[in-house]
Amino acid sequence: MRAQTPSRPLVILVDDDTALRTALKFSLELDGFAVEAFETAEEVLSQPVLAEVSCLVMDQNLPGLSGVEALHQLRQKGMRTPALLITSNPGPTLRKAAAATDAAIVEKPLLGDVLVGSIIGVLSPEATRALSAPNR
Repeated sequence: MRAQTPSRPLVILVDDDTALRTALKFSLELDGFAVEAFETAEEVLSQPVLAEVSCLVMDQNLPGLSGVEALHQLRQKGMRTPALLITSNPGPTLRKAAAATDAAIVEKPLLGDVLVGSIIGVLSPEATRALSAPNR
């Protein structure tokens, strides 16, 4: 994984839908984020260093480990990075599991700037300032 540059918050994006993952990565980069995109939760869990990550964005319905299961494992390892879980029609069980991992749910379809707004809403003040810096 590449290191985060000081002026661009690093977002980890996990989605198994190649077209959606590519489109979201492109869109987030246009909005000033550095983005590392992965197809599976297992790929993210195998990353040696996740300390520079500003936000995790994980699809819930992934092959293998689900998004919330992966977040649970990351939380058990001590990772407290803000996290968003993207899914459609989340039921009460998923909402409870997401809350237990301190993850906000962003419902699909991802219309307009809902994802960017949700990411900005969970970023640290330093990362938010970096997004609005003129030299990003």
